[in-house]
Amino acid sequence: MDVHEYARYDAVGLADLIRRGEVGAAEVETAARRALTGAHTALNALTGPLFDVPTAHDPRGPLAGVPFVIKDSGPFARGVPSALGSRGLLAVARHDHTLMTRLRAAGLTALGQSTAPELGLNFATEPRLHGPTRNPWDTAFGVGGSSGGAAALVAAGAVPFAHGNDGAGSLRIPASACGVVGLKPTRGRTPCGPDAGEAGYGLVTEFGLTRTVRDAAHLLDALGAPPLGEKFVAPAPARPFAQALLRDPGRLRIAVTTRPWAETQVDPGVAEAALDTARALEWIGHTVDEDAPDLEPEDVVEGCVLAATATGTALLRSPHPPDPGALEAVSRQVLAEARRCTAVEIAGALQAQHRVTRAVSRFLDTHDLLVTPTLGRPPAPHGTLDYDAPGHSVRSWLRRILSYGPFTAPFNVSGHPAISLPVAQSPRGLPIGVQLVAAAGREDLLLAVAAQIEAALPWHDRLPPAHV
Repeated sequence: MDVHEYARYDAVGLADLIRRGEVGAAEVETAARRALTGAHTALNALTGPLFDVPTAHDPRGPLAGVPFVIKDSGPFARGVPSALGSRGLLAVARHDHTLMTRLRAAGLTALGQSTAPELGLNFATEPRLHGPTRNPWDTAFGVGGSSGGAAALVAAGAVPFAHGNDGAGSLRIPASACGVVGLKPTRGRTPCGPDAGEAGYGLVTEFGLTRTVRDAAHLLDALGAPPLGEKFVAPAPARPFAQALLRDPGRLRIAVTTRPWAETQVDPGVAEAALDTARALEWIGHTVDEDAPDLEPEDVVEGCVLAATATGTALLRSPHPPDPGALEAVSRQVLAEARRCTAVEIAGALQAQHRVTRAVSRFLDTHDLLVTPTLGRPPAPHGTLDYDAPGHSVRSWLRRILSYGPFTAPFNVSGHPAISLPVAQSPRGLPIGVQLVAAAGREDLLLAVAAQIEAALPWHDRLPPAHV
């Protein structure tokens, strides 16, 4: 199997080839290593050399032999070091994250680690440790964040799936910037153990990035069993999520909005992509109206403070807290504010989280889905969101990045499932994503309608110039 043939297949397609004996897992690994090396040379999307030996996996798993990459977002796979995108941190996982255990059981094999911004607290992947990760559509532009290296490698055809996580848009934003599929499952759908009962006060969800909706559905089936002993547990689906792609969801009531909750202007082309998607859904047979949850922008900011504070607190409680002098400016501020944060402040942020959760839940009790842009504008040039810029408080930094990506964070605060689909392009040829949001636990509906959009507004023939 050569690199060009390898890059044609999604994860389900590769697994099917291996299962039928048309290609060996070793051949797939060889092609993936070549593809990853070439993509990294062009895009700077890996944290270092590929693993000498791929991570162990179950050869009987449903996706046996399919390669992927791990995000540099903390200890995740036993024995694999993580710097969290920082010059001042390094940790080696002593045991697997529960999601990594499930990835192994599914048969997926990790070949390397993708880049991320320091501490994952940016919508740009440009850490001082590694330098900017470049967009495969135009290397003068960024890839979003924080799962930016993961999205770039999937978009470039180097891997069909890449691990990532999402605390304020960190899967959906790079999915939009790189032209791939980014699903954030319902809070409690995927695990955050064995060391934590919740991640970022429930804002952070583990999953990944794919090129196809069917890969997202099959991976959710493999990774999304209810976690035992965790604070949040999403309801089990009535049937496998992959089956939702084969079922007609019926005539749905869908809302669309291009009005951001942060104070920012939305690019007209980005807004039009969301409206075009809504028109396509109306043509399919759904009822569509313009409407949106009534949210207070400061409640969204205060809800996001919880994730930043949790990150800082975890570092302060670690056996070897980082030297602030080795951190970028916003990271130093996160640590400083976490050190002096009070229980009263946390209680206030939790109340803001509850208000957002209730407002979104009420809205999705009268609508089946909500359609929005994913980002407020096309991908930004490198340096637009400078994480090493001094003078920011945690809140001023959050307002800064939410003005760039104003549509994703409310659904981390509320815990609802959301997906970004690469339905359009800017006049310059840069990807534009559209976000769909569903009620808690309704990934089946989200994926069924995403599959309808994938068929109506297909993106698979659009390949970036830096595709392998």
